[in-house]
Amino acid sequence: MKKLMTTTILLLFVSCAMYAGKKKVQFSTSEQDANVFVDGKLMGKGNVQVLIAKGSCVNVRVEKTGFLTYHIEFCNQKKTTSPPKSYYMEMHRDDAYDASVQTDIANVDIEIRSKKDKDAAWRLMNQIVLSYLDVIETTDKETGYLRTAWQLKTFKQNTIRTRIIVKEASLNPLSFKVKLVSEESRQALTSVKSDELYREWDRVLRKYKDVVSEMQSRL
Repeated sequence: MKKLMTTTILLLFVSCAMYAGKKKVQFSTSEQDANVFVDGKLMGKGNVQVLIAKGSCVNVRVEKTGFLTYHIEFCNQKKTTSPPKSYYMEMHRDDAYDASVQTDIANVDIEIRSKKDKDAAWRLMNQIVLSYLDVIETTDKETGYLRTAWQLKTFKQNTIRTRIIVKEASLNPLSFKVKLVSEESRQALTSVKSDELYREWDRVLRKYKDVVSEMQSRL
């Protein structure tokens, strides 16, 4: 019993010591339904109280679909500026999100059947592709393979790279498999060659959203 009381008192002492001198920041955002994370833990939406123990720092991250992600650090340490009693975060739209659409045609093979002969279909396929993307990197009519170079577009917090890959699926009936590849890095100014930094994106830039449907209607 005595040992238990000693342990309890010790824990209370440590807890009091930890929170003595703690600072509070009333944190709010312009988007009331934005998720607010403190040191990676979801604390609430839009308006939360942030506690900073003496001698420590906390990282606040704010996220909402369609908006840029924000980070800010508050510290309660010697020789650092004392955290404010309140802090307001003005959130701005995500330019990559607004320049794109969500779609189920990204990064999947879509079969397109053609009523034209192979030569005519192949010429038209090349024309359609070049009306959306500037450079065809590889094309081979005999094997029915086409791949464009990556098209890069950078945004405030993201870099998007897009390409089209066409493969002949069958000759009778004539059909092609078309893949609209759309990838994001979640960083600005990412090199197009940094493959390890990109991952599939379930959105496509608006300028490319009609390429597959145009192939389907014209071929």
